[in-house]
Amino acid sequence: MKITALLVLKCDPRSDGSDPVILANATDVNHFGYFQRVTVRQFIVFVGRTVAKRTPPDQRHSVQHEEYKVHSYNRNGLCVVGFMDDHYPVRSAFSVLNKVIDEYQKSFGDSWRSIQADSTQPWPYLNDALTKFQDPAEADKLLKIQRELDETKIILHKTIDSVLERGEKLDSLVEKSSDLSAASQMFYKQAKKTNQCCTIL
Repeated sequence: MKITALLVLKCDPRSDGSDPVILANATDVNHFGYFQRVTVRQFIVFVGRTVAKRTPPDQRHSVQHEEYKVHSYNRNGLCVVGFMDDHYPVRSAFSVLNKVIDEYQKSFGDSWRSIQADSTQPWPYLNDALTKFQDPAEADKLLKIQRELDETKIILHKTIDSVLERGEKLDSLVEKSSDLSAASQMFYKQAKKTNQCCTIL
């Protein structure tokens, strides 16, 4: 799972068809060949503008291209576009876009509305987000909780297996237990004998 790029753009729905303006841009193209990186960055900007231009206000879009998905979210003309691989969960992707657009509005307010040309100034938060959200669980708290539950379940299975590996048997534990009355121990032994009979058949 990988995020390749995050872009923040100004999209003016009332404009005469002009391209969206790039307000912030962060890319990680290190997994591409050295001589391909400039072309990939240019392609990201081109596709980012194209998708942002076609995302109506207050809507979210996902576009599949080969093994990548381009997700976009337009909030009243402020649009965030994310380039993720196909394995990145969609819900986590839109959670990332929400966090980025919230942080942008908190940092810059409505000053983006007056910008007319692409910004070349780096926005440190966007680079940090690109790194931090490579793990989808950082963006989606439910996914993080699910992962922790899965890990707990694995630990629980390992714990039961390790008890069995030590050679302890349930029969000997039942005999040694002071928590079980003689009647309960007898019931356990009878039930085990009855079940053995049935499992042989």
